[in-house]
Amino acid sequence: MHYSTLRTLGLAVTAALAITACGKKAEQQAGQASTPASAPAVAGDSDVIKLGFAGPLTGPQAHYGADMKNGILLAIEDANAQKLEIGGKKIKFELVAEDDQADPKTGAQMAQRLVDAKVSGVIGHFNSGTSIPASKIYSDAGLPQIAMATAPAYTQQGFKTTFRAMTSDTQQGGVMGPFVVNKLGLKKIAIIDDRTAYGQGLADEFEKSAKTAGGQIVKREFTNDKATDFTAILTAIKASQPDAIFYGGADAQSAPLAKQLKRLGLKATLVSGEMTRTSTFLQLAGAEAEGVVASLAGVPMDKMPGGKDFESRVKAKFGSMELYSPYSYDATMTMIAAMKKANSTDPVKYLPELAKIENQGVTSTKIAYDEKGDLKAGDITVYKVEKGQWTVLETVGGN
Repeated sequence: MHYSTLRTLGLAVTAALAITACGKKAEQQAGQASTPASAPAVAGDSDVIKLGFAGPLTGPQAHYGADMKNGILLAIEDANAQKLEIGGKKIKFELVAEDDQADPKTGAQMAQRLVDAKVSGVIGHFNSGTSIPASKIYSDAGLPQIAMATAPAYTQQGFKTTFRAMTSDTQQGGVMGPFVVNKLGLKKIAIIDDRTAYGQGLADEFEKSAKTAGGQIVKREFTNDKATDFTAILTAIKASQPDAIFYGGADAQSAPLAKQLKRLGLKATLVSGEMTRTSTFLQLAGAEAEGVVASLAGVPMDKMPGGKDFESRVKAKFGSMELYSPYSYDATMTMIAAMKKANSTDPVKYLPELAKIENQGVTSTKIAYDEKGDLKAGDITVYKVEKGQWTVLETVGGN
């Protein structure tokens, strides 16, 4: 056969083989792409059960979301170490995490993504403003949700799928009003909130309880959760000479607020909630953090049933800890405990067990929910910045 003929034939064969190989690769890719979301993932000889999480993982509230996520990851690690068998199958839990950017619209989109991903339950969202719209999506899907949300509205919707990881603003605001008026002796109070579901809800509850305790609300102002300049608001408040200024919102706002308050010569004590009682607030506010008072759900870490050990484990694994990882850890382990009791990871089957569960955790000896999904009992601890550190003033309530 002529050389040119041989060469032509060789090229044809090579091309045919290449086309065949490409065809097989395309078929494999198409097969992968068409795999339904409900198809069980397998790790070794274990069924993989996906748990969802959504919270702020970027932006000014990313430290909250990261801290919450770390608690969930540690819980999943501990649960998998138990080599659980549920429903006659070996189970391995896996986290599906989404960034809701602390934005209600994005939160709803991430909620639908978690539903579409066929997760068996959701720990989240972090913010009340994202948890509330997301809760309708989870309820429609019959998917249990344990959120860090503290706004009363979260569990007042009548959904059977909503549960809390922390005490509500009704409990926290109800404690702080009388504490500020009677224990701290600060009678004239101005209030600022960031208009989020969390910030406004906490401020509303604080205002009600402060008035009931005999306090006088001399000014009520609002800002937003992106603001950093509070000069105009504080100037308007200054004329009323308040003893205290209560702020409902996050540390990204309360820190510059603390700085500007002192720069303008206001003598009022800044009081806030748990999103201010963070190490990030201390870093952002610097010397002007001194004297600030804030509340936090639960007892101090060293008084929690498993607090000291948990804190050392989180810091060893992740380098630091804010506030929320013990609560997200307990939420995750409580959800898994309900699955064990039901002997099923099917939300329809374990949801009734979750509603009536009593589980021992890091934060409490008895984690249990009322008919709305609120925690039945919980402490509130009040802290004050002294010498650059959060120090305990008093723990109110009890398990």
